[in-house]
Amino acid sequence: MNSEQSSATSEKWSVEKNTGLRFFLQTVIARAYPRIIGQQREKSWMFFDILLPMLAVSAYVFVYRAIDAPDEYVGFVVMGGAMTAFWMNVLWSMSSQLYWEKEMGNLSLYIMAPNSMMAILLGMALGGLVATTLRALAITILGGWLFKIPYEVTSFGQLFLVFMLAMVALYGMGMLFASLFLLLSREAWHLSNLAQEPVYLFSGFYFPIKSFNFWVAASASIIPLTLGLDAMRQLVFPSGAALGFLSVPLELGILSGLCVIFLTSAKLLLAHMEKLAIREGRLTESRR
Repeated sequence: MNSEQSSATSEKWSVEKNTGLRFFLQTVIARAYPRIIGQQREKSWMFFDILLPMLAVSAYVFVYRAIDAPDEYVGFVVMGGAMTAFWMNVLWSMSSQLYWEKEMGNLSLYIMAPNSMMAILLGMALGGLVATTLRALAITILGGWLFKIPYEVTSFGQLFLVFMLAMVALYGMGMLFASLFLLLSREAWHLSNLAQEPVYLFSGFYFPIKSFNFWVAASASIIPLTLGLDAMRQLVFPSGAALGFLSVPLELGILSGLCVIFLTSAKLLLAHMEKLAIREGRLTESRR
């Protein structure tokens, strides 16, 4: 084979290597795809994902009605029950994900691949976010219909902005926890269980966060859902502003700061985790 034929053959079989932003986005889409498709293969999961949270929401609604609490509290409960879906998705589908991948033997493949770990985790987040958003919408609509909740949105633009900032900050915290849980190894499962109920309490899922002492509520605001829920309630219910912890513009500013803090911390900790895995190899080994 002469040089011209060799050159033509190499050009024919050459593959363009993607880098930078395009490669990052391709990784996100590729990792989100299995989760989005997986939700369609087992329709019964969606039924139970909506039914079981509605039972917990209904219990709180009946308690509030038994003690003649204001009607807005019923709406607070339904919205809080809808937002629990996002916290559960972050806790079990992101924070613990790298630990589970390690147990299944897949983590070493993630470390060796040229993909960004943030892109992989972001793909997991977006894939789970689709099903989680549908579940949250179903709970909000079904709860509003069953319990006759009056929704009065004062600003759709601010409501959308609050939701998006809360989700970015929350999933940034999930990426941060993914590295922490992996570094702590076997304690990841216990930490996931430990973090579940306290966040329900301190985020004010079923009551206004203003019910706490100011400093307790301020400390709980490190959890993005705390301020996200408080701001959304102020924008959705007529008396929400009177029961709000801080003003909506201030909460928007704090959520923006939390987005930067959590995403930056997650990037730094993921990079540290990758260096440890490459240098020592112990993070990718499953030691029971």
